[in-house]
Amino acid sequence: GQQLYRIIPRTILYARLGNKLPLHGNGTSERSFVHIHDVANATYRIALNGTVGTTYHISTKDTISIRDLVIKICELINVNFTDFVEESEERLGKDQSYMLDSEKLRKELRWKDTFDLNEGIASTVEWIDNNLDELKKLPHEYIHKP
Repeated sequence: GQQLYRIIPRTILYARLGNKLPLHGNGTSERSFVHIHDVANATYRIALNGTVGTTYHISTKDTISIRDLVIKICELINVNFTDFVEESEERLGKDQSYMLDSEKLRKELRWKDTFDLNEGIASTVEWIDNNLDELKKLPHEYIHKP
């Protein structure tokens, strides 16, 4: 259920619709992707047992470049990366990486991520395929709300 303009659902949706995917800055920026079920589990643990006023970062230990992520998705859904991607300049102000340290959450509340990226991508592919007719009607680009 992630917003359709985010990279994972957008990549799958654009491939299903036959659209070219813009890959800003050659996709060199890196991200860590955590499954919503792991986020919900961490949030629940924090709510029950976290220390009031303390910050806990929820993140996997793994990072991947946007380019490698798109390649991974293309391989899974049998789309030719070179034909599908349209490389473009980096977006102004885009962060090169998002790195969060979840060690405090892991140690103090004994949390760990249980869904890996491949599982998350596969479930997102299934969700998009099952809802494609409705998703076609929705905006696929980010809409800035003032």
